[in-house]
Amino acid sequence: MKQMSYTIKDPDGIHARPAGLLVKKLQSFPCSVTIEKGEKSADGKKLFAVMKLGVKKDETINFTFDGENEDEALAATVEVLKETGL
Repeated sequence: MKQMSYTIKDPDGIHARPAGLLVKKLQSFPCSVTIEKGEKSADGKKLFAVMKLGVKKDETINFTFDGENEDEALAATVEVLKETGL
């Protein structure tokens, strides 16, 4: 299991376009991905679940990767977060 925290920088928080790109990338990995914000958690491979977290600018989210190719999934997540400006 791998974990990482990330603070959202985008003034709009996590919105549809970058969330869609993130989810699409995560769906290409066999490991499970959970995104947590406070008490809430979501399957990182389901767009509506991620959007329902309602993550705003300057809020920190935690990712948990568990299973096959978790290292690669974590690296790909960092790449997508940087590319989308989240």
